Amino acid sequence: MEPATESRSYSPGLEGVLAGETAIALVDGKNGRLTYRGYPIGELVRHGSYADVAELLWTGEWGPGARLACASLSPPVLAALRNLPDGANAMDALRSAVSAWGAAERPGWPPSAEQARALTAMTPTALAGYARLQQGLEPIEPDPDLPLAAGFLYQLTGELPDEADARALDAYLIVAAEHSFNASTFAARVITSTKSDLASAVCGAIGALKGPLHGGAPTEVASQLLQIGSPERAEAWMRGALDRGERLMGFGHRVYRAYDPRAAALREVAEGMANAADWLKLAVAVEDVALRLLAERHPDRGLKTNVEYYTAAVLQGVGLPPAIFPATFAMARHAGWTAHCIEQASANRLIRPDVRYVGPAERSLPGVGATA
Repeated sequence: MEPATESRSYSPGLEGVLAGETAIALVDGKNGRLTYRGYPIGELVRHGSYADVAELLWTGEWGPGARLACASLSPPVLAALRNLPDGANAMDALRSAVSAWGAAERPGWPPSAEQARALTAMTPTALAGYARLQQGLEPIEPDPDLPLAAGFLYQLTGELPDEADARALDAYLIVAAEHSFNASTFAARVITSTKSDLASAVCGAIGALKGPLHGGAPTEVASQLLQIGSPERAEAWMRGALDRGERLMGFGHRVYRAYDPRAAALREVAEGMANAADWLKLAVAVEDVALRLLAERHPDRGLKTNVEYYTAAVLQGVGLPPAIFPATFAMARHAGWTAHCIEQASANRLIRPDVRYVGPAERSLPGVGATA
C-alpha cells in the first residue's frame, strides 16, 4: 500500500506561505520599510519612547507620554535567578524568570494588555538582576521614576545613566520591539492558539530567539568588529572571510532586500552618541567596505545592512556586555510578542498545519506478516 499522494506544494521553512493576518506591523522587505500600526519606524524612534510604542502595539492607539518603568521582582522570580548555575546563559535566565513569573502570577486566558505591561516591566529587572548575580553582586531595586531603558541601565550599574545612553537604548528597544511573523513571534502565537497562558507563550518565544539563526547575530557582529580592529584592516579581513566561505555578520536578511530601516534609524541615533564615536567610526567604515564587497561577490542577492549591525554599535556604546545582547533583544521584543498573543486570542483558531508524509508505505513488523 503506497502513501496517499499529496498534490499541494511544500515550502521549506514555510517561506512565502501566508500563515495568518495581523494589524500590528508591516514589514516591506522589497522597499526597506517597517511600520507599527501604520506608523513608520523612523518617526516612532524620533518622536516616541519605548513606552509609547509598547502601548501602540498592545492597544492600537498612539498616545505620547505613556509610562512604563521597571518593576520589582517577586520572591519566586528572584529565587529562580539565584538558583541559576554560574555562567548560565542570559537567555536561559530570562526564560527562567518569565516561567517563575507565570507560575506566581498565573495569568489567565485570554492574554490582556494589563498582563503584557506587567510582564514587560518585570523582564529588565530580571535581566539586570541576573547580570549582577553572575558578577557576585546583589540585584538593585528599580527606580519607579525612571523610564524602562534608563531604569535597566541603572539596575545594571547602580548609577544614573547618561541621558544620551538612555535615549540610545530606548531607540534600540523601539526598533527591536516588533517584526511581524518572525520565528519567535510565530512560536508565541502557536502557543497562544492552544489557549495556554501569556508566560508560556513568551517562554516559547525566548526559546526560539535563543537560536543563533534568529537572535544571536549582534554578539557575533561585535566579535567581528573586534577582530577587524581598525578601518585600515577592514577590506583585507573581509575579503579573507569571504574567500573562506564565511558570512559577514550584520548583512543580509530573510525578508529585507533593501537597507533595513531599523539599521538606518539606529545609525542616526548612534551618530549622536559621543561615547560611541570610536565604535561608530569603525562600524561605518566596515559597513561601507562590506556593502561594496558583497555587491561585487553577490550582485543579484541584495545583501544590505540589517538591524543587528548597528545594534552591536549601540549596545556596545551604552556599555552593555556582549553576553547579554541577545537577552536585551528578547527584553525589547516582549512588547511585540505579547501584542501578537493578544491579537491571536482575539480571533483564535488552533494553529495546526498539515504535513506531507514521506516515510515508508504501510507494512507489517518483521515476522508478523500474513502467512500462506
